[in-house]
Amino acid sequence: MLSLAILFISIALFFIMFEREKKTAKEISLIATLATLAAVSRVPFAVIMSVQPTTFIVMISGYVLGPHIGFIIGATAALVSNIFLGQGPWTPWQMMAWGFAGFSTGVVGLKIEKFRLSSFIIMAFLWGYLFGWIMNLWHWIGFVYPLNLKTFIATYIASFPFDTLHAVGNALFTLLFGNTVYKVLDRYKKKITFERIEE
Repeated sequence: MLSLAILFISIALFFIMFEREKKTAKEISLIATLATLAAVSRVPFAVIMSVQPTTFIVMISGYVLGPHIGFIIGATAALVSNIFLGQGPWTPWQMMAWGFAGFSTGVVGLKIEKFRLSSFIIMAFLWGYLFGWIMNLWHWIGFVYPLNLKTFIATYIASFPFDTLHAVGNALFTLLFGNTVYKVLDRYKKKITFERIEE
């Protein structure tokens, strides 16, 4: 319960910060569209354990549009997709995990102007494991007894094949669609920025 409370407070703070930022109707529409795409794209891949394009979409969105927006898209995608796949105590952990995936690449995007596919593939691959490690923590706290180093290590070892599938899937989606999606989002971002300057 304590961990869930901390998660809810953290997620709420990100949404409050986003709410205070002034966004145009086009920006909000783009964010909503990307969050929906990330959520819906997860559903048909549910039959393939741990492989889905959601992580890639969240990460590339954060990279182009910024860390706060990346977090919002990731958290919203988890919440919306679980309407179809099932809500539960794992939902806030997924919201936080995907939110941080978008946030972290958003921070990188602020520091690096040019998109490098090879670097992004590495980040996407690593986030396959990072996402799994965050969810493993929830599983270990909620379902494993006793809570000690032995059960902690066993939990993470058991998830390694699934985390690897997630990591490889992320890398493949990035390899196939990374450059194209980046160019589309970057072009749209520049268009919105230009229109805002004109106003």
